[in-house]
Amino acid sequence: MGMMLVEPDLLRRVEQFIFMEARLQDTHEYAAWEALWDDDGIYWLPANGDDIDPEAQMSIIYDNRSRIGVRVRQLLSGKRYTQDPKSAIRHFVTNVEVLGQDDDVVHVGCNVMVHESSLRGETTWAARTEYLLRPHPDGYRMARKKVALVNNDKPLFTLSFLI
Repeated sequence: MGMMLVEPDLLRRVEQFIFMEARLQDTHEYAAWEALWDDDGIYWLPANGDDIDPEAQMSIIYDNRSRIGVRVRQLLSGKRYTQDPKSAIRHFVTNVEVLGQDDDVVHVGCNVMVHESSLRGETTWAARTEYLLRPHPDGYRMARKKVALVNNDKPLFTLSFLI
């Protein structure tokens, strides 16, 4: 993929959205995080490679908008025992790029590292994350979020938080 000239204002707005999403995840503001999703949103963590077909092969997570809501309600219920107490997490987002754009969607990619501290110890998760963002009157909504963990071909500890 070649270099794309991007308006600095667009890149800044996209970065601010992604930074806000990371902060909401880090601070366990699940309802606010859920509100960032569009009605047809897809939240996807592929397994066994980055370019699998999620309709034909197993994924770590492949949630439609309804399932995203269920996941958030589970986290808010206090009955997600792997999150009692809640993990301390911090997302480190870098290399944000606008990869493409048309009238109704902005395709964005970035690198993410997540540090988790929980009762089972310290875990670092690294990934390439891609978003399809739709402009919305108050910013953007996520139409799709793909988190390709660098080690998604190996057994993973439970992912009981939002990555």
